[in-house]
Amino acid sequence: MARILIAEDEEALRSLVARALTQDGHAVTTAIDGAEALDVLTREQGAFELLLTDIRMPIMDGIALALAAARDYPHVAILLMTGYADQRERASGLDALIHDVISKPFSLTTIRKAVHDALAATAATHQPAH
Repeated sequence: MARILIAEDEEALRSLVARALTQDGHAVTTAIDGAEALDVLTREQGAFELLLTDIRMPIMDGIALALAAARDYPHVAILLMTGYADQRERASGLDALIHDVISKPFSLTTIRKAVHDALAATAATHQPAH
C-alpha cells in the first residue's frame, strides 16, 4: 500500500484518520502542522505517495505546505481538508497541484475514498509508457 503523510493540528481528527488509513494497510506518518510536515517530507526526501493536509493550521498552513511539497516533490499526490468555505476558495488556484479538497466534517468512508482515488490517479499518471 502507500506511504501517507497527514498534517492536521486537531489531535482527535489526526489520530482518527491515521487509524482508519492504517487499517486500510497504508503506512501513515502524522504531523501537527505544516512546518512539521515539511520537516518530515525533507527528512524522508519526499518518500510518500500522498500528503493529506488541513488548510488552516498554525505556523505553516496547508496551502503553503502544498506549494512547497509540489515544488520539491512533484510525485507526491496532495489532498487538502478544510471546514472553511473561504479556505476552499483559496485552494481553487491550486487545481494543477492538488488532487482534491475534502470538506469537513467528513465520514471515514469519504476520506478513504478520496485517498484511494488520489492514489489511483497518481499511479495512473506515473505508469511507464509501453
